[in-house]
Amino acid sequence: MSAAIRAELRKITSTRLWWVLLLAQAGYLGFIGLVMAFSFTVEMPEGTSSGPALSGMDAATATYSLVNAIGYVFPLVIGSLAVTTEFRHRTIGQTLLVEPRRGVVLAAKLIATVPLGLLFGVVGVASLVGASAPLLAWQGDGAFLGDPEVLAILALGVVVMALWAVIGAAFGSVVTNQVAAIVVILAFTQFVEPVARLALSAVDGLEQVARFLPGSAADAVVGASLFNEIGEGSLLSRPAGLAVLLTYALVLAAIGRATTLRRDLV
Repeated sequence: MSAAIRAELRKITSTRLWWVLLLAQAGYLGFIGLVMAFSFTVEMPEGTSSGPALSGMDAATATYSLVNAIGYVFPLVIGSLAVTTEFRHRTIGQTLLVEPRRGVVLAAKLIATVPLGLLFGVVGVASLVGASAPLLAWQGDGAFLGDPEVLAILALGVVVMALWAVIGAAFGSVVTNQVAAIVVILAFTQFVEPVARLALSAVDGLEQVARFLPGSAADAVVGASLFNEIGEGSLLSRPAGLAVLLTYALVLAAIGRATTLRRDLV
C-alpha cells in the first residue's frame, strides 16, 4: 500500500497543474477575502448598499469561513484529476498491471490526495487571512486571530480542504470523463449548491435538508458559515458534519469501486 501511495503522489505532483491551481486558489481567496472584509468594515455612502450587516466577531468568522464556502472547488478539482487523468491518458491499464488489486489502487488515490488537500488548505487559509485580517483590524472591530474559536475555524478549514480533495478523488472514480467531472464540479459548487442552500433554508420544512448538503456539512465542521450569516438556517454539529462529509466520500468511493473499477479497462 505504501508503494502505491507514493506512486500516486508522484503522479499528482509530476505535472504543473497542481501548483497552477494552488496559485489560482491563493489569488482567488485573497481577493474574495479582501472584498468581503471591505464590505463588512468600510461604510458606504448614504443611500447605497453596504452589504451584509455583520461586525465584530461575526464579520471575522464569516470572512474566514470563505476558505470552505468559496475555496472548496479547488481541492475537489485536484482530487478528481488524480483519478480522471489516468482515464483520459489511458494510463490506468499500466497502473493496474503494476498493482492489480483495484481496491488498493483506489484507496491509494484517495489517501494520496490528503497531503495535497492539506497543502491547499494551508495556502488557502494563509491567503484569506493575509488579505482580510489587516483590513478587519484596521477598519473593523478586529481580526480576532488570538481568539480560540477563530483559531479552531482556521485549523478546521485546513482539515476540510483535505476532505474535499478525498471527495474529489472519490467522485472522479465515478465520473471518469475528465471534462465532464470538472464541469459537474464547477456547476455544483458555483451554482447548484449555493442556490439550493439558500432556497431550502427559506422554505419551512426543508431547512433541515439544507444542513445535509456537502457544503453545509463542511461549514458545520469549520464552525462558521457565510450562507447562514446572510440567510436563514442552521448547521449540524461538528461531529455530525464530519460524519456527513465522510459518508459522501465513502459512498462515492464505493460506487466507483463497484462500477468503474469493476469493469474491464482498456
